[in-house]
Amino acid sequence: QVQLVESGGGLVQDGGSLRLSCAASGRTFSSYIVNWLRQAPGKEREFVAAIRWSGGYTLYSDSVKGRFTISRDIAKNTVYLQMNNLKPEDTAVYYCAAGLGGVGGLSWADYDYRGQGTQVTVSS
Repeated sequence: QVQLVESGGGLVQDGGSLRLSCAASGRTFSSYIVNWLRQAPGKEREFVAAIRWSGGYTLYSDSVKGRFTISRDIAKNTVYLQMNNLKPEDTAVYYCAAGLGGVGGLSWADYDYRGQGTQVTVSS
C-alpha cells in the first residue's frame, strides 16, 4: 500500500514563503508523474504544478509560474513545492497526487495515489 503524506503548510503573510513536502512510503514514485493540486473553500480544484519522477519535465499553472518551484529528492522519495511571494489567493488545501497518466487532472480518479492535504493560509 502506498501512502502520500503532505507537510509544510501553515499560516504566512502576503509575500512570504513556504515549502510543501510530499513523501511517499510503500514504493518509490518510479515512473509516476506527481502533481500538486489545490482547493479553496467554495472553489473548484485547481492544478498547480507537476513533475515527472524520472526527470526532465515540470509544468506549472499560469497562476503560480515564476513563484512556485516543484522538485524531487530521489533519495528521500519526496516531492517538494517551494512557494515564494505567496498571495492571499494562494490560500487553499494543497494536495499531492501521483499517477502514471497525464498531467493536471482535476478528478481524483485521474490518480493512483493522493495525500490527505495540507492547509496553506496567506494573510493580507
